[in-house]
Amino acid sequence: MTDNKCRYTLRVDPELLDKLGYIAEYEGRTKNRELEQLIKRRIREFEAEHGEIPEQ
Repeated sequence: MTDNKCRYTLRVDPELLDKLGYIAEYEGRTKNRELEQLIKRRIREFEAEHGEIPEQ
């Protein structure tokens, strides 16, 4: 089984990762899904201020 998801290695301070894990668990998500939600939210905010980002 394959998927079309990109992989990205993130280097981050362990304390930040632990806190992200806490938030993710509180929200009923994995750390990966929590990061995905944060990225989507930031993109919406950016596009609301600056206009839609063109497809690459």
